[in-house]
Amino acid sequence: MTAFVLVSGPFTGGEVWREVAARLEESGAEVYPATLTGLGERREAGGPDTGLETHIEDVVRLIDGVEGTELVIVGHDYGIHPVLGAADRRPERIARIVYLDAGLPQDGDAAVQLVPDEEVRRRLLDPADRDGGTGWIDPPAADGWQRWGSTAGLSEEALARLTGLASPQPSATFTQPLRLSGALATVPTSGIFCTESGMSIAKLEGLMTLGMPQFKALADPRVSFFDLDTGHWPMLSRPDELAELLLGAAAGEGHRLAAAPAQELPGYLRPFVLDVPEQTRERIGRVDLYLPADPDGAGAAGANPADAAGANPVDAAGANLAGAAGAAGAADTAAAPRPAVLFVHGGPVPETVRPTPRDWTTYVGYGRYAASQGVIGATLDHRLHSLADYPLAAADVAEAVELLRADPRVDGDRIALWFFSGGGPLSADWLSAPPSWLRCLAVTYPILAPLPGWQGVDSRFRPVDALAGAGRLPVVLTRVGLEVTEIAATVEEFVAAAEARGTDLQVIDVPHGHHGFDTVDPTDESRAAVEQAVRSVLGHL
Repeated sequence: MTAFVLVSGPFTGGEVWREVAARLEESGAEVYPATLTGLGERREAGGPDTGLETHIEDVVRLIDGVEGTELVIVGHDYGIHPVLGAADRRPERIARIVYLDAGLPQDGDAAVQLVPDEEVRRRLLDPADRDGGTGWIDPPAADGWQRWGSTAGLSEEALARLTGLASPQPSATFTQPLRLSGALATVPTSGIFCTESGMSIAKLEGLMTLGMPQFKALADPRVSFFDLDTGHWPMLSRPDELAELLLGAAAGEGHRLAAAPAQELPGYLRPFVLDVPEQTRERIGRVDLYLPADPDGAGAAGANPADAAGANPVDAAGANLAGAAGAAGAADTAAAPRPAVLFVHGGPVPETVRPTPRDWTTYVGYGRYAASQGVIGATLDHRLHSLADYPLAAADVAEAVELLRADPRVDGDRIALWFFSGGGPLSADWLSAPPSWLRCLAVTYPILAPLPGWQGVDSRFRPVDALAGAGRLPVVLTRVGLEVTEIAATVEEFVAAAEARGTDLQVIDVPHGHHGFDTVDPTDESRAAVEQAVRSVLGHL
């Protein structure tokens, strides 16, 4: 016999599953809807100390109370956090975990990172104003639920019921990090996308083509996916259909993603499209500098050479970079300073990925090519490891800029910033208020607005909106004709906004190019596009 444990999203308890539970029980399954401490009829049991750990223990007790059968455990939205925490402690009891319109939290992640309501997320992240001192986050009013997820498919009656069932949630349940031991690595999983929330199987498969390492695990044969054409509360909008999908998941059904051939290198590790010579590379903390050769052949911009593998010691903490840069360049301040281009990688890239982005062939290639053209190329490893890390990554970029401008070999008044892929949102800070020394901003196959399912990204990181402050800053955009549909939509929105505002925008098209064309499409078209983009950027320096 199949038994289901159902854990709902924020502000709601077990009652929200009523129709789904009835349908599952009609099929012969056992059903255990969870009401977590501080929610629903258990409101009085919660308090300011109620956190994620409390909710994990709630689910563990529920699991332990079901005898003799393995469980399918379902987490909706926030509910996936206590589901994963509990399953990690009882993996032998779990037949399958179902992610219902939920994120993919990892060890150390807190639910606040994916809170879609930006105002609430900011308050939770600010210790001085976490919850107004109450220890609780109030649920939205009837007209505010769309800020927490799509309300598509909800009748007025269902929306009124959702509002009536909702209760405040203890703040610490959002801010305590999830701790996982790795015990769930072999537990089968299923994902159910509520397509009106912005994600679907087809869109996921499109994102899979980018070759990012965090997607590899989703091609495991133990992982299946379903689409459900409704909004974020399917237990109220489509309960019968949801019950059918949960039964299918329990039976091991669902769509499987195709894995890339084992021998195939990910796109970011394939050879760069241009055959560029090696250049002296100097590593300072999170930043690598590619230095042009001295015109007299005496070395690279008067620097002590570092080998191409970046053998200089890495300052992992990235501390005091400006001072380190000044020391590195002190050996030769007589040479005329040169302009510089900082290449900013995309992401999110999991922290454990090796090699790190600055050693990917894409960025090594651009850095070397810039140096071969007589300017200083710079790359960095910024800390965009999750969608919540854009502010941290933005700080890393700003720090790298200061490093460059402090280096005596660099002309601090002639800098270009060049953003790639998921690094595109980081361009917003520089577009919104470009400093005088920023001579050009470039973006290549960029994401220029949050993608579907990216509700946790701060609205500060919307280059489309930031164009309002760009003024006369030249922008060089390289776009590919075979782009992922969702990414292409953000690029077209950006182009339309730039045209409407009179932005100095140059568009370089690669009609037959894919995302990552500069390594995955070794064609004359690709080579010409890279050369044209570099020529354009350097022309502004």
